Amino acid sequence: MSRAAVTRRRASLPYLLLLPAVLLELLVHLVPMLIGIVMSFKELTQFYIRDWGAAPWRGLENYRVSVDLDAPVGRDLLNSFFVTCAFSVLAVALCWLIGTTAAIFMQDAFRGRGLLRAVFLTPYALPVYAAVITWAFMFQRDNGMVNHVLHDQLGLVDEPPFWLLGGNSFPALVVVAVWKTWPFAFLMIMAALQNIPGELYEAASIDGAGVWQRIRKITMPSLRPINQVLVLVLFLWTFNDFNTPYLLFGEAAPERANLISVHIYQSSFVTWNFGAGSAMSVLLLLFLLVVTAVYLLATSRGRKSRA
Repeated sequence: MSRAAVTRRRASLPYLLLLPAVLLELLVHLVPMLIGIVMSFKELTQFYIRDWGAAPWRGLENYRVSVDLDAPVGRDLLNSFFVTCAFSVLAVALCWLIGTTAAIFMQDAFRGRGLLRAVFLTPYALPVYAAVITWAFMFQRDNGMVNHVLHDQLGLVDEPPFWLLGGNSFPALVVVAVWKTWPFAFLMIMAALQNIPGELYEAASIDGAGVWQRIRKITMPSLRPINQVLVLVLFLWTFNDFNTPYLLFGEAAPERANLISVHIYQSSFVTWNFGAGSAMSVLLLLFLLVVTAVYLLATSRGRKSRA
């Protein structure tokens, strides 16, 4: 075999190794996505479940109904969108803040640091179903641990509040989402901190820099690349979160905690209008693509300006 043939074979080896993953990615993600886009242009209701290809073609009508703010469907979708935006921004900010703070405090070695790290990562290791169901029991009004602590032990509230109904459902949802997600931010930041040379902190200490100055001048600038990716991943995960609200509230989520993922599920599987649900899913996909593109463009320009 000639040297050129050996070189070509070696160059093609990485692509051959990636081929099974690419095929599975197409099968699991791209094909269902394309089918969902086709479904969004059809009047796909319970009458065409057995043969969805025979559903009448509806064109852009499902999209028009979804964005018609004068109709109940459009208003409900818009309200759910705003609730999801507020939930995502608040949850991502808290996850990043708690995870970064914990990782910075865990940076220096001390007795019991390994055990404390393991405890911090416990929420991330627990199955989502078990964790959220446990929180649902803790938020019960009469026998829940949250009201037992706030009302019976600390006396911070006059009456045990309802946490899974009404206005309190939103903070309850945020608490559960942050509790189960912040360890991921902690893990990513903790790994990134290992790449910061200790000599930088030693030199800063010799120059008289305090703890806050070292964090502001060394730690945070060094964490900027990982933070840019981490914030985007956390936002996409949180905005698309379905398991947490569904397990916490069931199919009928309160209006204050009606995230768009649950709203689309209700529009599809509760009302049996899969065409409208698919149109809402496509609109959500387009929104997340735009947000991701704008975010990546802004962060890339920020890196170039600093360079």
